[in-house]
Amino acid sequence: MAENNDLRFESRLDLGELQESVLKIKSEIGKVIVGQHRMVDYLIASLLAKGHSLIEGVPGVAKTVSARLLSKAMSVDFSRIQFTPDLMPSDILGTSVFDMKKSEFEFKKGPIFSNMVLIDEINRAPAKTQAALFEVMEERQITIDGNRYPMEPPFMVLATQNPIEQEGTYRLPEAQLDRFLFKIDVDYPNLEDEIEIITREHALEDKKKTDSITPFLTAAQIVKFQQLVTKVLIEPNLLKYIAQLIVATRTNQFLYLGASPRASIAILNASKAFAAMEGRDFVTPEDIKKAAVPVMNHRIIVTPEREMEGITSKQIIEDIIKSLEIPR
Repeated sequence: MAENNDLRFESRLDLGELQESVLKIKSEIGKVIVGQHRMVDYLIASLLAKGHSLIEGVPGVAKTVSARLLSKAMSVDFSRIQFTPDLMPSDILGTSVFDMKKSEFEFKKGPIFSNMVLIDEINRAPAKTQAALFEVMEERQITIDGNRYPMEPPFMVLATQNPIEQEGTYRLPEAQLDRFLFKIDVDYPNLEDEIEIITREHALEDKKKTDSITPFLTAAQIVKFQQLVTKVLIEPNLLKYIAQLIVATRTNQFLYLGASPRASIAILNASKAFAAMEGRDFVTPEDIKKAAVPVMNHRIIVTPEREMEGITSKQIIEDIIKSLEIPR
């Protein structure tokens, strides 16, 4: 029987430029960062899905450097805020200053007014300062003295925290955590990667690591890619699969707190981003499974009894995924 060579599946969306840009970002970051491919994938997906990411790991595993490199690959505004116990909300958002010449108050914008904002050690600042991020992360605007100040798109918050140190830190409340699309856990590199890190550092000879990064993406291109991602197709049976994953966390006997409806939306948006990164205009069950752990990891709470037994939220999410029938 003759083969029909005319059967071709063409994408509804032109994702060629997006996919090419994703590969270029990975290549640029790969000039400095060894390994950590999963973290880089999550950071790019977070950007494409208009989400924010919380990066958690011990000191020295390139959390801050990775966030800075991502911004370096793009021609966008970048600001870094080091959270400390004495930091005030006005230090982040800005404040009204009295102008003597005009005899009126003028708003001076804070460092949050940027396209990409890196918050180092977010759990170092007290609750009052952390709460200053609530509105800006959710609604991409701040309200000061009754005036609304919107953020210029694209707008993304990348925050880091150290899970080991507890002294002088303030635990992020669930409402704050829920505003992050992903919680990215960064592990130690393996032996081969560790050797490569040392070799590259030796070859640098006092040059800056970020000097080799070439910015190539504009803010307009990023906004265009973000709009493309929203148009990625997802079948009704996959929407049901996402809902089943979320509801299963609310009835799980090992969990004290299940995932919120915001988690459903987060998995939807993240899975679309993962599909687009692969050049597909449709979501597969694999995209949803890839998004499930980083989306739900920080949104669920393990019961104290199970936590004492060493059971983690990641293990429970993976068990839930295994227990559900994958849509065909």
